[in-house]
Amino acid sequence: MTTHPSRKFMECLQYAAFKHREQRRKDPLETPYVNHVINVSTILSVEGCITDEAVLMAALLHDVVEDTDATFADVEQLFGADVCGLVREVTDDKSLEKQERKRLQIVNAGKSSCRAKLIKLADKLDNLRDLQINTPRGWTEVGLIIPEETNLKANPFTLKERREQYFVWAKQVVDNLRGTNANLELKLDEIFRQRGLL
Repeated sequence: MTTHPSRKFMECLQYAAFKHREQRRKDPLETPYVNHVINVSTILSVEGCITDEAVLMAALLHDVVEDTDATFADVEQLFGADVCGLVREVTDDKSLEKQERKRLQIVNAGKSSCRAKLIKLADKLDNLRDLQINTPRGWTEVGLIIPEETNLKANPFTLKERREQYFVWAKQVVDNLRGTNANLELKLDEIFRQRGLL
């Protein structure tokens, strides 16, 4: 039996593309940011075998409130309370300092619903795959100051160390998402094993 994306899914894809239309990833080619949210939804569907359309739609919208002028009210009005609730669960509070947002991702990962955890796993997988081959534009030799309780290395460190610290941080987040989707966790573990983190 052939399945087709619903009309609502396609409207969601179009909305994400429109809202992220002027944003670029930090890779050297400055690929359109919308590629990332499409990748996250595709990873869930193809590699994670997820068929829950609300999860796939929330994956497309996972950065729309955080990084554009869209609001949770907009998302709920257009795509419903279920999708909006998932987007809310995976959205960082941009009013907080970056280091605090990173710390909270570790702390709060395990408290998320199973469906939100799926989106977080796919998001980390896409980001880590990209980081394996690209150094983000704008990364300098000076890294972030990371709170002690995360067990991450503090300033200063080299660009190579900064990249490695990102993998360490991502593993801490993923460790708190475990037991959610074996396929995605296996793919993430392959990356962590390559980095000597397993």
